[in-house]
Order: sequence, then C-alpha cells, then structure tokens
Amino acid sequence: MHKRLNKLLVANRGEIAVRIIRAAQALGIPTVAVCSEADRDSLAARLADEVRLIGPARADRSYLDIEAILMAARETGADSIHPGYGFLSENPAFAEAVQAAGLVFVGPEAQTIRRMGDKAEARRTAMAAGVPVVPGSPRPRGDLAAALAGAEQERKLE
Repeated sequence: MHKRLNKLLVANRGEIAVRIIRAAQALGIPTVAVCSEADRDSLAARLADEVRLIGPARADRSYLDIEAILMAARETGADSIHPGYGFLSENPAFAEAVQAAGLVFVGPEAQTIRRMGDKAEARRTAMAAGVPVVPGSPRPRGDLAAALAGAEQERKLE
C-alpha cells in the first residue's frame, strides 16, 4: 500500500530539483524547495510552492546538512523528502534520519542504499536476483596481481 504524499520537500538543486518539482505539481502534490543562499533565485526556487533557505553556498553547509533539511520539512509541514540525485541520495544515514523523523523518504530503503553502495555486494545481489551482469570477479581482489590473474582466468574461460 502506498501513502499519498501531501507535501514534498525537494532536497536538491538545479535541473534535478526542477524536474522533481514539475512532476510533483503535475500530480497535484505541493512542493518545498530547499536552497542555499546562492540558489535562492534559481528556477527550482521560483517553481516550488514554498522555499526554505538551508545555508550558505557551500554544499557541505547546505545541501549536505541533514538537520537543516529535516528542520525545513518540519517547518513547512512536508511529509516526504525526495533527495534527487547526488548529494544525500546515496547516503543511508539520510534515508534513516528521514524515516526516523516520521517522514517518507522518496527513494530506496537505507539497507538497499547500503547494499548498492558496496559494488561487490551489489553485484552479488544482482546475480542472486537473476539480473544479467557483465563478466567479472565475484569478489573484490586484494591487489593488482590478484586482479590481473583473475582477469586472465576470465579471459581463458571465454
């Protein structure tokens, strides 16, 4: 069962934020854009129903500030957060913090982000699910010599 989103906070900037805002609005979901001081006049900020400044231009003091983003959600009554791409979208701690705050994280579960962030684990998971993968090592190689030996062995199997 899916929960209807009542207000979506977009935790990103630029074209990604614009696309998310437009899609949400097309679905009748009000939007909140968070932005740094440098992006306060951006297209995303102009398109969103609401805007919250979350810090200075430096991304580590704005778009990567989990507490500032959660505070913006609380202040605006947003019930969901879309991380977009980059920034916090691949941070399992952010997904967990959003859910711990009682909000919907519009993205994969933290466990999935963690699993897919480990390339060897991602490969094993894909293979176990029957997803075709390119030929390669089933586990990380310890050093360059081991990697070269593994590559030579794979080449001989072809």
